[in-house]
Amino acid sequence: MQIGFLEHVNITVTDSAKTAKMLCDLFGWKVRWSGPALDGGTTYHVGTNDAYLAVYMPPMPEKKEPSSHLVTGGLNHIGVLVQDIDLTESKVLDAGFKPNSHSDYEPGKRFYFYDDDGIEYEVVSYT
Repeated sequence: MQIGFLEHVNITVTDSAKTAKMLCDLFGWKVRWSGPALDGGTTYHVGTNDAYLAVYMPPMPEKKEPSSHLVTGGLNHIGVLVQDIDLTESKVLDAGFKPNSHSDYEPGKRFYFYDDDGIEYEVVSYT
């Protein structure tokens, strides 16, 4: 049986360079590639050697209602596994974001935060 692995997720943001920097600063990721993209936009591929987030900025970003777990096809959140959740939370706070919904249950400890575009991130640690 062949097993698939998640390679990337593509999200639309208002400022791809700013979002890429935030992701690198918070999670220790790197910019794997950046350049021109669909419809004259700009994309940054940010992550590790194995997987990444493609952060796409169209020439004229449009605001929409926030995605929700109640909307079919909506983005609920992006989960990021970290080794040191307390260190990551302090970075999230230093970046001006507000952690919320702290939980500690199997298989790990977690919290959530929203970025400037209203995208929700779940930060989880299994250690």
